[in-house]
Parts: sequence; C-alpha cells; structure tokens
Amino acid sequence: MDQQLFGPALKVTADHLTRDAYLYVRQSSIKQVLNNTESTVRQYGLRSRAVALGWPADRIIVIDTDQGQSGASATDREGFQRLVTEVGMGRAGIVLGLEVSRLARNNTDWHRLLEICAMSGTLILDEDGLYDPCDFNDRLLLGLKGTMSEAELHLLKARLRGGQLSKARRGELISPLPIGLVYDPSGKAVLDPDAAIVAALRAVFDVFDTVGSATAVVKAFNHDGLRLPRRLPHGPDKGKIVWARATHSRILQMLHNPRYAGAFFYGRFQHKPTPSTGKSGPRLQPREQWIALFPDHHPGYITFEKYEANQAKLTANATAHGKDRHAGPPREGPALLQGIAVCGICGKRMTVRYHQRKNRLEPEYVCQAKGIQHGNPICQRVHGAGVDDAVGHLLVQALTPLALEAALAVAEELATRADDADRLRAAAVERARYQSDLARRRYLAVDPDNRLVATSLEADWNASLRELAEATDTYEKTKASGVGTLDDAQRARITALAGDFPRLWNDPGTPVRERKRLVRLLVTDVTMHRAEQITAHVRLRGGQEHTLILPVPLASWEIRQTPSEVVAAIDELLDDHTDGQIAAILTSRGHVSGSGRPIHARIVRQIRDAYHLRSHPQRLADLGMVSLREISRRLGVNQVTVKHWRDRGLLTGRVANDKGEYFYYPPPPDFVRPRLGRPSPYKLADDSTTTASTERGAV
Repeated sequence: MDQQLFGPALKVTADHLTRDAYLYVRQSSIKQVLNNTESTVRQYGLRSRAVALGWPADRIIVIDTDQGQSGASATDREGFQRLVTEVGMGRAGIVLGLEVSRLARNNTDWHRLLEICAMSGTLILDEDGLYDPCDFNDRLLLGLKGTMSEAELHLLKARLRGGQLSKARRGELISPLPIGLVYDPSGKAVLDPDAAIVAALRAVFDVFDTVGSATAVVKAFNHDGLRLPRRLPHGPDKGKIVWARATHSRILQMLHNPRYAGAFFYGRFQHKPTPSTGKSGPRLQPREQWIALFPDHHPGYITFEKYEANQAKLTANATAHGKDRHAGPPREGPALLQGIAVCGICGKRMTVRYHQRKNRLEPEYVCQAKGIQHGNPICQRVHGAGVDDAVGHLLVQALTPLALEAALAVAEELATRADDADRLRAAAVERARYQSDLARRRYLAVDPDNRLVATSLEADWNASLRELAEATDTYEKTKASGVGTLDDAQRARITALAGDFPRLWNDPGTPVRERKRLVRLLVTDVTMHRAEQITAHVRLRGGQEHTLILPVPLASWEIRQTPSEVVAAIDELLDDHTDGQIAAILTSRGHVSGSGRPIHARIVRQIRDAYHLRSHPQRLADLGMVSLREISRRLGVNQVTVKHWRDRGLLTGRVANDKGEYFYYPPPPDFVRPRLGRPSPYKLADDSTTTASTERGAV
C-alpha cells in the first residue's frame, strides 16, 4: 500500500493540504443500507487513505446524508449538492469516494463535478487511485469511468425491464392491485374477500350510472355519510385498510382504472422528465401505445363495455370545462338547456345563473365568455323559464313516431352527404400536399447560386404550404363538427322514446336531471338572441330545426307594478275621498297592489307620489277651499269659533284627510258675522272638546 500511495502522493501539494478532505458516502436504497453493510464499511475506510496522504483526522469531513438515495440524479441528493458547493467555494482539497457510481450515475452530474474540481484544483480519490482533474490523462480516465458507470446502470435497468415487458406482454406480470382486488394463492387476481369493500366499490359504479359525473358521486357518498376503503401504500402500517370520505381524485382513479373492469394493462403511463423541473413524472399514453391490454383477464366489478362507456361519459364531462363548455353532465338545477345554450351574438356557450323568486329558483342564461377573458361587457342575458317551457312544449308536440322516422331518414341522408363532402375535402388536402411536395422538390433541385429562380421557387413553396395548412385546418374543423351516423341501437332507443317521452315529461315526479338527459338525447343545441323579442333556434339530433319567437319577460319592477286600472281608480276617487277611504273602497272592489298585498292608506299615498297625482287637500284647494287657519285669519276669529260656526251650519266644509281636518268654502262678501254672545259653558266645553279632538290645526 505504501508503494501504491507513493506515486499519487506527488500530486498532493501544500495548497491541497491547507483545505479540508471530503468523504462522500452513499447507498442506493434503504435495503442496501440495512443489508449491504460491507460496502458502507469500505466507504468509511477511505478515511485512512486521506490520513496517509497527509490530512489530519479532524480535517476529514464525512458527508453521509444521502444514504438510501439513488445516484441517477443530483436534484434529490442534499449531501451531493453540499459537496458541490464546498468544492465550488474552494474549501475542498480532495474528494473521496469508493467508486464513481457512489458520486453519480449520471454523466451530466459527474462531468459537472469534474469541471468544478478542475476549476478549484480539487483532487479526486477512489479505490483505484488518486486523480487530478486538471491533468488531461486523469480527466480522460475519470470521464471513461463515469460513462461506464452510466452504461452499467442502463444495462441493469434493461435486464430488469426486459423481464417485466416479457411477462407483461403475456399478462402474467404481478403488479400492485387497486383496493378491492387481491391475488389468490395461485397468483390470480380475484375480488377482495371482504364483503364490505366489495359492496362499497360496487356502489361507486352504480351511483355513477345514476348521476353521470364523478363530482355527483362524491356528493352522494358524502351526503349519505358513506366511506371508501383505501390501502396504505407506505409507512409502518403499509397494507392496512382504512376507511375515509370520498374525494374527487379517488373516484376518478376508480372510474379510470381498467383493473376494475377485469382487464390487465401495462404501459398506461410513461415516466419522462419534464422540461421545466427535470423530474420524472407519469404521463398518460393513448391506448394504442399501451404495451399490453387484456380484457376479461380476471373478475371485475363492471364489464369492459361498461368501462368504455364510462370513459366516454367522463371525456364528455371534461369537455364542459374547456373553452366551448359543451356536453357537460346534467346538474340538479332547473335550467333545462344547461350546456347546450348558445349565444346568438358571439356563438359562445352560455352559462347559467339562478335567482330566488317566490320560493323557487329561476334560471337565467348569460353569455359572459368574452367578459371573463377580456373584460368585455356581457353579450346578453336571457330569462330561462320561458325558453325552457317553450322547448319542452316543442319536444312534446314534435316527438311522434312518424316525425322520428322522418328525422332519422333525414339524419342518414345528412350523414351520407357529410361522408361525401368529407371525402372531397380529404382529396383537396391530398392535392395540396402533393403540390407542396412538388414545390419543395423543385426548390431543392435548383442551383443555390441562381438566386432569381430560387427566390421564385421558394415563394411558390411557401404559397403551397399555406394552401396545405388552410385545407388541413378546414378539413379538421369540419370533421370535428360533422354529424355522425346513427347505429341500430341508437335508432331503436330513439324510436322507443316516442311513446314514453310525453308521459315521462309530464310526470311531476320526473327529476330535473332526467329531463335534461331527455333533452340532450333529442336536442343538439339552442341558439338564443334577445332583442325586442327572444328568438330561440332549436336544432334537433335528426337534423330538423325549429325557430321559437317568445316575448321578453317583464322585469321585476314591471311585475310588481300597480295595475293601470287601480291607478285610474285612485285618480278618480281622490276628488272626493281621503287615502284611507280610497283604500277601503278599492279593497271592497277586490283590488290588490302590484305585489299582491291588500291596499291600505300608505300604499295609496305611495302610488300618489309615484304617479304624481294631486292629493285630496290639493284638489280641494283647487276648488277654492281654504284651511282652518286661513279662514280663521280671514274672519278675524279663533279656530274654535270657526269650528263652532261650522257645527251650527253657518260655514260649509269638507273632510280633507284621514286626521279629520276640514277645508272650508270662503264666506260670501255679504256674510254677516253672528253676534258673539256668551254661550252656555257646557255647550262650549262640549263643542270645544269635540272639535279639538278632531281638528288640530291647518293642513
């Protein structure tokens, strides 16, 4: 060993010894840390090599925080990052590791460490010898070792991966099963023997068939207080079954997992590092790229056909959250056209708002897509109750067996025409592609020095590429919005619906969700435009189109507005009656306010103010009558005397308001004031008391 260290010791300088020595210790997994203890002993034994090269024992720093971490990447290894930092800061004179694979199994991390060691003048020591990264030969050797280490990792993975793929292609690979499925002693996947687990999982698929969305399943389970089983994947209780509340992610995992349909699959996800973080994450692959898929491989909770139908339903539900918001699952709200209402101004899907009116929800269709995206004003809003009723009446009237047969015939004709047009558009795309390829070949064949010809041919190539892009875009858009052909099962289902539809629609017990499903089976979309009237253009699945013209519903204030005949009656009665008298008269005639409440004096006063009607005192004043205060001033007597004269018939007056106050006709010019004698004290007292209680001054 002395002879082995004598040559390398020449590379160690005084500058290296002034800095610390760093020993990096790592094992790839916790299992290796617990079982492969000899490798750990050998790594710690490198301390003696550093001491032999001249480093004191207290200057040798051991970094062993990465025990149980893979060397494939440096991002998850805190100890390696610390080592690189110390080397980059010039604090390390030497880095010790048992072998290259202990430091890194990734060439990117390994060469980055070599580059930093060369810049800071740090030595590297492994079990084979001492290396100076500044020396070309040493650096070349270290690079070869890193390449061999990475290749070794690749070969190990390839061998393990090959065995997995071979078994997966035969459907014999033992892979983790989701909750509800277990392996029997022979290695076959079977249903869990726990009846409670099986019942809970069957309930998930049954409820999804009823409600049609994963969110609705979560709401139903949590509303009923049901729990779902879950197997702990990690920790000291690994494999233990726990019961927890239903969550949206758990329900989606069950609905998307083909294992519950009795199918074996492999390669559904591919793990690739993302460009942003560099970390490997699962990416869902198209079904045609799966490595293996074996339907009916083992017992399941649903059939594979039902699984396919569930996937189609979930895909349709997911599109409701896109820009088009089309084909979302029917919800509990009373909006009949939820998800199929289209704005007649901008062509965007309209959303639904609800308003509480008279103890019931009333829908309103609102086009706010541009308002949300660009801050523009709302295109339009349409009251939904009238439109929903009109569309429902149209479906009941139009849905007859004869009309359905005609509609199906029209749908087949439209599908045939769509296929013919699709072939023509595909041919146009092929012609544009041929012209583009021809222009490309011509451009590549020209002499580059002949710029005049080359420029012209390049312009022709660009023009052909634009034509190809336009033809392809037109073809894809038209194909995506085309009308599909109805199969025999769909035709039979629609025909059978003709006899049951009116009964189901008119049944008060039919849930709103089921009405929406019936509408979506028959209606493609409803385009609405609100102007002086509401125009609703209804497109049926069979190709028929209907246009409905509806009046614009009254606004809330218009609905609560007092009827015109009541206002006219109040205006007429104000000539001779007070507010309270008018309220009593109108109530006896059976009139009510705009909100349906009985009419009283305060409502009459509010109507007077709203319609600027002159009050009863004002109308008496228009007739020349004056108040108590004014006539007492003109006659030069006090108000008690005026009231006394009115009671004796010397003055004439009329009741002006509900307080009992009077307006008086002015006395004629030849009015002779009665002689003021001393009246009986009892009479005056009685008269004063009576009038004081009924009149309190001028109006």
